[in-house]
Amino acid sequence: MGKGGEQGGDSGEPAAQIRFYTWEEIQKHNLRTDKWLVIERKVYNVTKWANRHPGGQRVISHCAGEDATDAFQAFHINPTLVQKFLKPLLIGELAPGEPSQDRDKNSQLVEDFRTLRKTAEDMNLFRASPLFFSLYLGHIIAMEVLAWLMVSYCGTGWITTLILACILTTSQAQAGWLQHDFGHLSVFKKSSWNHIVHKFVIGHLKGASANWWNHRHFQHHAKPNIFKKDPDVNMLHIFVLGDTQPVEYGKKKLKYLPYNHQHEYFFLSEILLPFLIPCSHTLLIPLRSRLDPPGVPHPTLFPADCGEFCACSDRNCHDFSWFCRFLESHWFVWVTQMNHIPMEIDSEKHRDWLSSQMAATCNIEQSFFNDWFTGHLNFQIEHHLFPTMPRHNFWKVKPLVKSLCAKYGVQYEEKPLGKAFVDIVG
Repeated sequence: MGKGGEQGGDSGEPAAQIRFYTWEEIQKHNLRTDKWLVIERKVYNVTKWANRHPGGQRVISHCAGEDATDAFQAFHINPTLVQKFLKPLLIGELAPGEPSQDRDKNSQLVEDFRTLRKTAEDMNLFRASPLFFSLYLGHIIAMEVLAWLMVSYCGTGWITTLILACILTTSQAQAGWLQHDFGHLSVFKKSSWNHIVHKFVIGHLKGASANWWNHRHFQHHAKPNIFKKDPDVNMLHIFVLGDTQPVEYGKKKLKYLPYNHQHEYFFLSEILLPFLIPCSHTLLIPLRSRLDPPGVPHPTLFPADCGEFCACSDRNCHDFSWFCRFLESHWFVWVTQMNHIPMEIDSEKHRDWLSSQMAATCNIEQSFFNDWFTGHLNFQIEHHLFPTMPRHNFWKVKPLVKSLCAKYGVQYEEKPLGKAFVDIVG
């Protein structure tokens, strides 16, 4: 049970009673109907507020009963503003004799990581470059304009159509990486500006829901590769991943598919998985009224879906659109899986922020092509440690991260792009 205490205010009147809690008590409040968490030694009851959480109720629920300080700092670009929402939820503090970290985490490692983050802030690595993002958006627009010009001057022959498909697939893939930047609030200083542009880019250029993306992606970042918490490793019994899940399925005699051949039917799934984006586009539009608030424009397809653009029948334009989405889905699936699927996938182990992210992510070697092709997701480690950091600064913080990992013997894995693709199958 929490212990009480009082502090006198400057006015001479007694301040509100402060309750102190132990980690043992806090960890009991990790249920769906009872959620507490700790931020900078302060204890908050987020049970009723979780459903109003802008990042979704699940991501905050995944931190229930834990020290959420690093997760809180990682996801919010203006912690001072967010503190106003936290203040009414404050119910007490950690007891003076309690450590700042729960479950015997390495307190020195945690403090050193927070010092590293402060160093990155002092180096202005969380400040976005308007020139970088302007040029990035410009090269996407340039590809769209080039496609229009090709149709205008070259017609819609087979060769032109194939070139158009490559150009529009590339522009769409790059637009996908751009919406990712706005979704992580890493472009503008104000969260609201990032949210507005994110809804436009993902809604109008990608044909998906911003709220749906937030709901899934923030969970992934909070608990990467953790079963029942990271939706990206919920394979609906199609695959068994990691080292422990196959053992669990074996003990329970669960065999929805011939898992001893999953390395073979993976390639069959590669034929189906690329329909992810076309199907999500088709299925999500009717759900927008439920997923996004009123006033948010419904998604539109990129120019290839317009009959005027292709100068052809609606049916042909629809087929062309699906073909481009099919190509883009291949690009998306391989890039997004190469950093996580070959890494540790397991149940919750309650690691500190640095260790949990490092266990679930790996980097791809830096090059101009790799940076562009992956939307800088080849710096997956740095992106996961600092999700609101603008991607053009990842290479600057990388040496600091590697040094800290070396100090504590935490594995920092980096590999060539080709090997990363091969490791997915492995």
